[in-house]
Amino acid sequence: MMKTADAINREDTGMNHSNTWKGIFLAAFGAIGWGISGVCGQYLFSVYHIESSWITAVRMILSGIVLLTISFSKKKTHIFHIFRDKTDCKWLVSFAFLGLLLCQYTYMGAIKYSNSATATVLQSLNVIIMAVVMAVRNHSKMRSSQVAAIILAVLGTYLIATNGNLSEMVLSAPGLVFGLFSAVGVVSYTLLSRPIIQEWSNMMITGWGMLIGGIALGILIQVWNIPTNLDLRAYVIISVIVLIGTAGGFSAFLQGVKYIGPVKATLIGCIEPVTATVFSAILLNTQFTIYELLGFACIILTVFLSLKE
Repeated sequence: MMKTADAINREDTGMNHSNTWKGIFLAAFGAIGWGISGVCGQYLFSVYHIESSWITAVRMILSGIVLLTISFSKKKTHIFHIFRDKTDCKWLVSFAFLGLLLCQYTYMGAIKYSNSATATVLQSLNVIIMAVVMAVRNHSKMRSSQVAAIILAVLGTYLIATNGNLSEMVLSAPGLVFGLFSAVGVVSYTLLSRPIIQEWSNMMITGWGMLIGGIALGILIQVWNIPTNLDLRAYVIISVIVLIGTAGGFSAFLQGVKYIGPVKATLIGCIEPVTATVFSAILLNTQFTIYELLGFACIILTVFLSLKE
């Protein structure tokens, strides 16, 4: 029996509704994974006093291997074909070093010199930076909502850094600088991935970027010299950072983008700084002042204003 047009439309609507909820769940899972990863990083720095460069290299190398293994199971040897194209190779290397490595290294540095919540919130400023970059690049005028978002971003950063007192820096200078550069890193890897992401899968490009950047950093800092004070708990936490916070987080979030689009996914991504703040306060007993919380709220609000049509 042939299906009626109404029946087909109902099926399509149900499928789209199902994909929407899948996208929301996956984007939320990715954002929560990133937030948990930041808290785990803060714990490693405070308890085991490991170097941020070491955990960054380990995180990137292992995550790259996991993502490429998943890609290989689907695409087989196709994942190596990107190296046949010199132009795509140049974009991939740029993406690895100026994008992912810059973002990952500075984010971990920001956590080390501040805390996971502050680092994650400062990284959220990437939305503002992206809006400015695209306005300049396209020679377009910024919307009033984007201008308001920039003002809120400056206010939020000011409150976090000074607790409302210009004569005193509460947030360390390295923490602030690393946090701002991590936001730049997000913008950088987003833009540098665009020329190659259309032809190659998100997971494959991210996997190669992680592996290339991680190996380069690993050789530079001699990642094979494993800290001697790591115990079973430390290795479990590192596994959480790699599997849930990086490989799983990126994979889930990018799949979520596929279902619901980048705008909705970015809004759902606001769960990340909230997750980092809540878990940091509950699990690590991190104390926040009212000024810091107001600063967090200002920066999170900038995301909604920046993406407002």
